[in-house]
Amino acid sequence: MLTKDQFQELAQKALSFSTFPECSINLSTTEDAFIRFALNGVTTSGFVANQSLSISATKDQKTGSTSVDDFDDKAIREAVHAAEQLALISPANPESVPPLGPQKYATADNWVDATARARNPVLVPHVKAIIDAAKAKGLVAAGYFERNAGHFAIANKAGNFGFGRYTDSYLSTTVRNPEGTSSGWASHPAVRIEDISGAALGQTAVEKCLKWKNPVKLDPGKYTVVLEPTAVGDLIPLMAFSLQARAAEEGRSFMSKKGGGTQVGEKLFPEFITLRSDPFNKLNPVLPWGNGGLPSAPMTWVENGVVKNLFYDRYYAMKAGKEPTPFPAGVMMEGGTKTLDELIAGVDRGLLVTRFWYIRTVNPQTVQLTGLTRDGLFLIESGKVTGPVVNFRFNESPVRMLQNTVAMGRPIRTRGGESGMIAPPLVVKDFNFTSISDAV
Repeated sequence: MLTKDQFQELAQKALSFSTFPECSINLSTTEDAFIRFALNGVTTSGFVANQSLSISATKDQKTGSTSVDDFDDKAIREAVHAAEQLALISPANPESVPPLGPQKYATADNWVDATARARNPVLVPHVKAIIDAAKAKGLVAAGYFERNAGHFAIANKAGNFGFGRYTDSYLSTTVRNPEGTSSGWASHPAVRIEDISGAALGQTAVEKCLKWKNPVKLDPGKYTVVLEPTAVGDLIPLMAFSLQARAAEEGRSFMSKKGGGTQVGEKLFPEFITLRSDPFNKLNPVLPWGNGGLPSAPMTWVENGVVKNLFYDRYYAMKAGKEPTPFPAGVMMEGGTKTLDELIAGVDRGLLVTRFWYIRTVNPQTVQLTGLTRDGLFLIESGKVTGPVVNFRFNESPVRMLQNTVAMGRPIRTRGGESGMIAPPLVVKDFNFTSISDAV
């Protein structure tokens, strides 16, 4: 992968080819190693190295963009010319903003050499541990183990330049019985690949699969739920990404106040709810800049139940006379000290949810979402898990979910099917399940 100095030299070369007053560059070189497994065997093993240079050229508020993965002079010159030609035939963007001048980026170097070097000798033993655990119980394992390493840079004609790098890794597995009627799932994302244990994930997925046999059907309705951290991480980022000042001030958000204005400064959630974003947390692989090249920075969005901030992009900040704010990258929710078992013990009757799947937006203004429970839904009675339950479809807003939260446990980093964060398990009352889903 290219170094910071090599990126800077390449960026300056690309910018020198531009004849437009504004030109910005995004550069990346990445390496990914992965193993895919199914039917208790490895199906794919790969190593992919990529490089990319993206160019955006702007003149008279008209922008054209293109990208190239060949870094020789001829390819870059042609790509810059193509971006400028596209700009000439593009409509003017009335919301374009001037390019950022030189910015001061914090050092966000979530780089771990062991993760960056990891190949099959590191990945295979974890995959084998999962497969062995499944085979020992007559079950079938499938899953995916990947590790990523990347160097990234941004630059523009106004003199801005930024460089960042990070590593990350992720192991997930689904274990099913041979008939395909029972399923268990577990996953673990980690910047440090040595923090991942295939044996532990295999044990969790196998146990869930064995317990989810002959599930009973319950009537749809509102239930007290214990949401495992992954289930929480499936939903909360979609609320965090909706904390947009423009939508709130234009009356299109759950943060909009009737009659005008926003609900910033108002207590919308229980006092133990605090939601932040911290791109520099060592658990998060995040770059030191966000949308438009703004420097990343920790932000508090909800503190002790009170909404503290909204996200202002550069255009709307200029229009509203505000300072732009970083996008909520590295979302994290503070939690408590209880374990998942301790939370379950405090529930008289409810449901334990492993994770959600196929989440889609129903109502953007209220952040109402719909989706399905998957890979382990269980009935809780008198503080104990007593049996498996047929899956449900839910219609619920993470806003309402947090408002109905009554207890929380220890937060961990999560990654589900569509999103992730640092999230605690939650106990939530009146979670709305609208219909039965017969799939496993």
